[in-house]
Amino acid sequence: MRQFSRRDVLRASTAIAASGAFASVTSAAPPASAVTPELIAAAKKEGKVVYYTSIDLPVAERIAKAFEATYPGIAVRVERTGAERVFQRIGQEYASRIHSVDVVNSSDAAHFVVWKREGMLERYVPEDVAKYYPAEHKDPDGTFASFRVWLCVIGYNTTMVKAEEAPTSYADLLDPKWTGKIVKAHPSYSGTIMTATFQMARDLGWDYFEKLAKQKVMQVQSSADPPKKLALGERAVMADGNEYNMFIEKERGTPVEIVYASEGSPLIVGPNALFKNAPNPNAGRLFQSFCFSPQAQQLSIDAGGLRSLHPQTKEKPGRKPFADIKKMKDDPAEVERTSADVKAHYSRLFGV
Repeated sequence: MRQFSRRDVLRASTAIAASGAFASVTSAAPPASAVTPELIAAAKKEGKVVYYTSIDLPVAERIAKAFEATYPGIAVRVERTGAERVFQRIGQEYASRIHSVDVVNSSDAAHFVVWKREGMLERYVPEDVAKYYPAEHKDPDGTFASFRVWLCVIGYNTTMVKAEEAPTSYADLLDPKWTGKIVKAHPSYSGTIMTATFQMARDLGWDYFEKLAKQKVMQVQSSADPPKKLALGERAVMADGNEYNMFIEKERGTPVEIVYASEGSPLIVGPNALFKNAPNPNAGRLFQSFCFSPQAQQLSIDAGGLRSLHPQTKEKPGRKPFADIKKMKDDPAEVERTSADVKAHYSRLFGV
């Protein structure tokens, strides 16, 4: 099957919009929606919810199982792949008038800019989002909110690298001693890496990546892959990867360590949204509300290593507090605008 670019998908969705399949986007969020007995009954009648996500599969399945235990009789079908593949798949399906997905999560917040602009998202505000989430982490029109937040980090294998010799910055990765010892994920597959690449190119310049490309880097796909390569000892250092996968590896006793770069770590935001043409709209609403509940948010912290914006959650002991970490600034709208150029530039430098 042909792999669609973001621009291909946008052209297809624009054609559908022109045909009147999508309603126009309104300009005010609807009232907060509580979980009511009527909603639960309607969701149970539908019996399932389909969740497309780029969250690491074990984490997504834990959240799905928790929902199923809370609401017996409603099954969650988790469809997990990289964020850019999620975006392509939905674009292909909608261009063919196939409506399979109820709720989506992506590690590339720019995807929601496109889906909202094309009128694909349902305006639905869970009660917890309305009450507790900061304005910058919820769409003013009520179509999506930040389900998960994390960082893209440097890391190393502690059996292969001594702590005093480990890199502390992105600049350190350019040292010749790391040649042939670095693993890195790809922005054309991973939304996390797409967002991180944009932020780093903006703050450090493309000349940084030009120098890094000369370090004989092992190139992998998902942002979950570099931590796994470290854990296996296939590479000593990772240039980028999911903070939450590193937490999981560390808590398993794997000899890996996280480095928060002195220049700042890219901030990654992963929103959730409900589609207008969801085949199971009530189950989708119930699942969306559950995802933003203290229960699901705490589970994402404890079992998934993610960060939460819900004030009723607690950070897990032993992890560096989110507020104490220097972060690069996210900009989903600019990521959406420049993504094709970022991917092309990256591929030219790294030859993949």
